Amino acid sequence: MDKLWNERYLFILLLPGLLYFIIYRYIPMLGNIIAFQDFSPFQGFLHSDWVGLKHFNKIFEDSEVIRVIWNTLYLSFLQIVFAFPISIVLAIMLNEVRNERYKRVIQSLVYLPHFLSWVVVIGIVTTFLKSEGIINQLIQMVFGIEPIPFLTSAHWFMPIIVLEVIWKESGWGTIIFLAALAGVNPHLYEAAVVDGASRMRQIWHITLPSIRGTIIILLILRLGSVLDVGFEQIFLMLNPLNKEIGNVLDTFVYYKGIDNSDFSFATAVGLFKSLVGLILIVGANKLSKKFGEEGIY
Repeated sequence: MDKLWNERYLFILLLPGLLYFIIYRYIPMLGNIIAFQDFSPFQGFLHSDWVGLKHFNKIFEDSEVIRVIWNTLYLSFLQIVFAFPISIVLAIMLNEVRNERYKRVIQSLVYLPHFLSWVVVIGIVTTFLKSEGIINQLIQMVFGIEPIPFLTSAHWFMPIIVLEVIWKESGWGTIIFLAALAGVNPHLYEAAVVDGASRMRQIWHITLPSIRGTIIILLILRLGSVLDVGFEQIFLMLNPLNKEIGNVLDTFVYYKGIDNSDFSFATAVGLFKSLVGLILIVGANKLSKKFGEEGIY
C-alpha cells in the first residue's frame, strides 16, 4: 500500500484513460446480451424473451448475410494486398531521402489526408468523379468517349474504395515503419557498400529483414479487423446502384439495427464479426511464432 500511495500521481494520470475504456468500451459490451434475446425496447434487457442462438443461426440461413460477408472479405483482401504494402514502400522511400528539409515537407504532405474526415474525402471524390467532373472531362478530351459512371457503377465501387484508403491512410501508416527503420544499424549499410551492394540490394537484404517483425505485427493486427472495413466511408459511397456489391457487415448491421429495428439480429452479426476477428488474431499470432517471429503476445 505504501508503494501505491507513493506512486499515486502516476495512477491519477492513468485514471482518465482507464475511465475511458471502462465507460465507452467495457460497459457497452453488456449490451451484447440482446444477441441472445428477442429484444424489445419496451421490455428492456431484463424482460425480453431469451432465444439462445436463434439469431446466430439466422446469419448462415440468410442469403443476404452470406453475400455481405463475401463483400466484406473481398474488400478487406483488396485493402491488405494493395493498401497495406503502400505504407511500407512509402516509408522506405522517405527513409532514402537525405535532404531533411525536403523529407519533412514530403512527410507533412502525405500525413495531411489522414486528418481529413471521410465526409470531406468522399465530397472531394464525388466532385472529381461525377459525370461532369474533372476526371470525366479529361477522359472525354483525351479519349473522346462518353463519361464513365464511376459513382453508380458496381464495377468501380471496390477500386475507388481502395484508392481512397490508400490516399487517406498510407501516409499515416508510414509512421510506425519509419520508427522501425530508424532502429536499423547503419553499420550494416556501410558493410553492404564495402561489398558493392546497390541501393536496391541494401533495401532487399537489410532494410526489409530489419523491419520484418514490425510488418508481421501490424499484419496480424490488420487481420484482426478483416471484417471491419470502415462504416463511414462505405456508407457515404453507397447508393441503390452499387449497394449489392458495396454493402458490407458494418452497413448491413446499421440497416438491420436502425432502419429495420432488428436490434437482436444486428447485435448477433456484430458479435460474430468480433469473434472472427479474435480467432484470426490468435491464429495469425501462433502462426507467426511458428515461423520464429515474436508476435503480439
